[in-house]
Amino acid sequence: FVTARVRLGAQRDLVAVVARVRRLLDLDADPVAVDDVLAGDAALAPLVGKRPGLRSPGAVDGFEMAVRAVIGQQISVRRARTVLGTLAAAYGTSAFDGQAWLAFPSAPEFAATDPAQLAMPRTRAAALHALAAAVASGALTLDPGADRERERAALLAVPGIGPWTADYVRMRALADPDVLLTGDLGVRKAAAELGVELRTARPDWAPWRSYATHHLWSVLH
Repeated sequence: FVTARVRLGAQRDLVAVVARVRRLLDLDADPVAVDDVLAGDAALAPLVGKRPGLRSPGAVDGFEMAVRAVIGQQISVRRARTVLGTLAAAYGTSAFDGQAWLAFPSAPEFAATDPAQLAMPRTRAAALHALAAAVASGALTLDPGADRERERAALLAVPGIGPWTADYVRMRALADPDVLLTGDLGVRKAAAELGVELRTARPDWAPWRSYATHHLWSVLH
């Protein structure tokens, strides 16, 4: 089970908070069904045996997750956290009056900023601004109930967002259980260590390829 401590602005927010926690931790998955499929592969079976019931984390907020994915391209996790903290401090809003809690800026708030003022490379700032504008206008929807193919195409239409980022956001923000990140360096390295062939995108792992991605990542840790 999971123990979560939350602070509510109003009691009516509890249902929404629980739903977001469940989405973040993938608590509505069927781990038995996932493991049954993936354990049928000789290379993945030992990984499934080591981590039975492995989940594919989602996102509390789809836009924030997409921003994290864009910022995290080609920089360290530590550096990405620093940049995200700077953005929250500059453009976020206080979640509780008088307390040092900040809500990450929403897409409309971010879209209203001047990308030239963002402390990052111009191309990345432009990508974030275009992403925020697309979400704010409704051209892009980053929620689990959205059409995954349509939203992936909309993500790829944003300058600066490529297939890896679009697929990662699809896996996390859109809660797609069937995304194999074949272009991810970590996935490719793990697959090579295990002697796993990825060129076919592994249809035999469907419809649980997101979980296969996480199992492959686990090889590196």
